[in-house]
Amino acid sequence: MAAAGSASWQPQEEGLKEICGLLEQQISPSSSADKSQIWQQLQHYSQFPDFNNYLAFILARAEGKSVEIRQAAGLLLKNNLRTAYKMMSPAHQQYIKSELLPCLGAADKHIRSTVGTIISVVVQQGGILGWPELLQAFINCLDSNDLNHMEGAMDALSKICEDIPQVLDSDVPGLAERPINIFLPRLFQFFQSPHASLRKLSLGSVNQYIMLMPSALYASVDKYLHGLFGLANDPAAEVRKLVCAAFVQLIEVRPSVLEPHMKNVIEYMLQVNKDTDDEVALEACEFWSAYCDAQLPPEILREYLPRLIPILLSNMAYADDDESLAEAEEDESLPDRDQDLKPRFHTSRFHGSEDAEDDDDDSFNVWNLRKCSAAALDVLSNVFGDEILPTLMPIIQAKLAATGDEAWKDREAAVLALGAVGEGCINGLYPHLSEIVAFLIPLLDDKFPLIRSISCWTLSRFSKYIVQDSGHQKGYEQFDAALMGLLRRILDTNKRVQEAACSAFATLEEEAAEELAPRLEVILHHLMCAFAKYQRRNLRIVYDAIGTLADAVGGELNQPVYLEILMPPLIAKWHQVPNSDKDLFPLLECFTSIAQALGTGFTQFAQPVFQRCINIIQTQQLAKVDPVSAGVQYDKEFIVCSLDLLSGLTEGLGSGIESLVSQSNLRDLLLQCCMDDASDVRQSAFALLGDLARVCPVHLHPRLSEFLDIAAKQLNTPKLKETISVANNACWAIGELAIKVRKEISPIVMTVISCLVPILQHAEGLNKSLVENSAITLGRFAWVCPDLVSPHMEHFMQSWCIALSMIRDDIEKEDAFRGLCAMVRANPSGALSSLVFMCKAIASWHEIRSEELHNEVCQVLHGYKQMLRNGAWDQCMSALEPPVKDKLSKYQV
Repeated sequence: MAAAGSASWQPQEEGLKEICGLLEQQISPSSSADKSQIWQQLQHYSQFPDFNNYLAFILARAEGKSVEIRQAAGLLLKNNLRTAYKMMSPAHQQYIKSELLPCLGAADKHIRSTVGTIISVVVQQGGILGWPELLQAFINCLDSNDLNHMEGAMDALSKICEDIPQVLDSDVPGLAERPINIFLPRLFQFFQSPHASLRKLSLGSVNQYIMLMPSALYASVDKYLHGLFGLANDPAAEVRKLVCAAFVQLIEVRPSVLEPHMKNVIEYMLQVNKDTDDEVALEACEFWSAYCDAQLPPEILREYLPRLIPILLSNMAYADDDESLAEAEEDESLPDRDQDLKPRFHTSRFHGSEDAEDDDDDSFNVWNLRKCSAAALDVLSNVFGDEILPTLMPIIQAKLAATGDEAWKDREAAVLALGAVGEGCINGLYPHLSEIVAFLIPLLDDKFPLIRSISCWTLSRFSKYIVQDSGHQKGYEQFDAALMGLLRRILDTNKRVQEAACSAFATLEEEAAEELAPRLEVILHHLMCAFAKYQRRNLRIVYDAIGTLADAVGGELNQPVYLEILMPPLIAKWHQVPNSDKDLFPLLECFTSIAQALGTGFTQFAQPVFQRCINIIQTQQLAKVDPVSAGVQYDKEFIVCSLDLLSGLTEGLGSGIESLVSQSNLRDLLLQCCMDDASDVRQSAFALLGDLARVCPVHLHPRLSEFLDIAAKQLNTPKLKETISVANNACWAIGELAIKVRKEISPIVMTVISCLVPILQHAEGLNKSLVENSAITLGRFAWVCPDLVSPHMEHFMQSWCIALSMIRDDIEKEDAFRGLCAMVRANPSGALSSLVFMCKAIASWHEIRSEELHNEVCQVLHGYKQMLRNGAWDQCMSALEPPVKDKLSKYQV
């Protein structure tokens, strides 16, 4: 191959033939050649500095070759430029650019499209400045009136707008204005083009700027809206979909722009929400949730509800091509395929009050018009509450009353609608709740599987109220009927129904908690029966239901009659699943909940469970550096789940775990996990460190200083916000260690305090739990090392007291206040300037259970009352609100 560097680069016949031959083999479906071998040869050619010139030549000039080969050359060129463009010689860069520009108007659409993709990559790598001819070429093509040239330039431009929109909205030396200002008027002009492809590409390009809203677009926003309304009834569905998308994005980002036109926009959205094209209707349907989320005045939307709600309901019926219809035919005896298994995510252990809401794992399911309509109804019910019921209920009742097999989809949609408004309209539905539940329970036995499954879900949406009402006879009968109905469905023959019933049952368990105790035996029989017959995918949900049950009933589970039903099948499965199988994750999680629930009752099962966790962590740590000798591929999730199960064991067995820890190398493995580069491994490792510190600190002792140093490092990181859960657990673990090792904590006290104080001072932007744990750990330090901490107290007293007053009463708060008292004794003047805040913190106690601490707090307050003479104490008291003063009267001041 020639390695010429001049602009007059020419390919050699020989090289050209070879590369074309390889590309032909690569794309040929029938070729017997080994694809990986071809790929290796192409990689080999990539070593030659002018290989990419050959690819550009084939794409642009190999007229005699098939379009497929030219396209393949282009796609390979695009991938190579992504990684290698910046390293190429300027002459080669220039050659490739000069070959691409004339192809913008190529006769073949596929070639134009491939060229557009490559141009976008070159601009990503080299910027607009590095290719001054490009913008002029775009303008010439757009203004040419030749369809191929206009489409080619528009296609490339739209890809730049999609991939790197900010490039066009920046100043380019040598240009009088930003590129976006030059292109916008031309894009608006194309809105009126007779060619659908140009209308679609130009509108799609402008839509990419809604989020950035450059001043050029903001200045011509009326022109943009005028263009959108002009395209509103475009014959091309793709264009109508983009019009809807624009309105949805505008209402999310710039609602003020739409406000003067809101009635027209809503009228239009109502119309396209019934579009014959499902994708257009789906895009339109997103508008209603977006409107509510934008906090716009609800009254504008209110008058349209009687028209909107029937549209949403009619769109909630299953479409004929919905994949769920085919899945619903699947019998339980059909084994799951690998692609049926959802990716699963284990959330690492977290110590403290969780901020995050539990989101249903629907990311794996396809989003469609039915789900979007149900979500919109849910949001509307939360904004408008019961006032939607007069419109909604007659439609639901009519659909439920529809008889005959052909109407089952309407009946199903009505049940879905009831569930969707189950939260937002609960006040209006509450008086009729027993009728609703009485109506839903027979539907659990409907002949259509998708009616059985949706009835499970809707029932679970009311589970909180079903449980609340179970205190009287009629309510208990209803709770029992719902419970038994769901258990029956857990043993359904249909996989889809099994899944819905198990999930619904888990929701009911969470609400019912100890109310389940009298029915434990029957529940366990059903769950273990499901455990025996389910296929892999639904088995995961049974594990979840068993784990949730254990969390809900706790120690009630610790009775021989229950354990005999529950444990043997789980232990059999435990022996059956190998250490490298991902099906182990949900089993490990399930055992974690059981170990915590059974407490010391788990002792008889503990040894093999403990040992296996240790083995898994060891194997995975080896696999990380040497997968061959470990015999498995590294997967950090095995480590995280094993650490969390060890935490569950530690929490359950308490000091009973000591003999297991003492005979293992857990300490050294744990230290390694605390230093892991993956944050979720560290998060679980520090949770376990804190749990072990509580029950057997003596086994951590030989490496105490290393544990403390590495834990302190988690708090002292510029990326604190990204690894906030790690910092939270590390902070908690340091505090737990401090109260066990007392003075031995002193080497790291000042390092850690210098990290905790900024967290307390900037609390409003941070995770609530991290702030609480920081306040508690600071207090624990003050308790065990008051001489070290008290000299600095005026720096943090105010923000620390504010944080303390947010913490609910518990043993950790007691420790923190012991620290407060110890510091004040050591340095009384240090708290004088923050006395009001200290009083508020003391008043935040509901009651201090520890008599000794109560007396210490009394002494502190009395000390200040005596210290502050001449009315200074009364002045401090007058700054407090009356309820705070009332609370302080408990301490006789």
